[in-house]
Amino acid sequence: MGRCYPHLDLEERRKLTRWLDAKMPVRETAEALCRAPSTIYRKLKRNLYRDDELPQLNG
Repeated sequence: MGRCYPHLDLEERRKLTRWLDAKMPVRETAEALCRAPSTIYRKLKRNLYRDDELPQLNG
């Protein structure tokens, strides 16, 4: 079986969205989340997080 990698949790996705909207560089964002930059780039390529339940936390 393949390796198991932890997913970004809800709070990490919220932080990621806020920081990227604030134009924080991806490498700094990855470092702040203790994640590899490739994880952040893959997340951006797939989709960006938006919180419909708590719209005040978007962006």
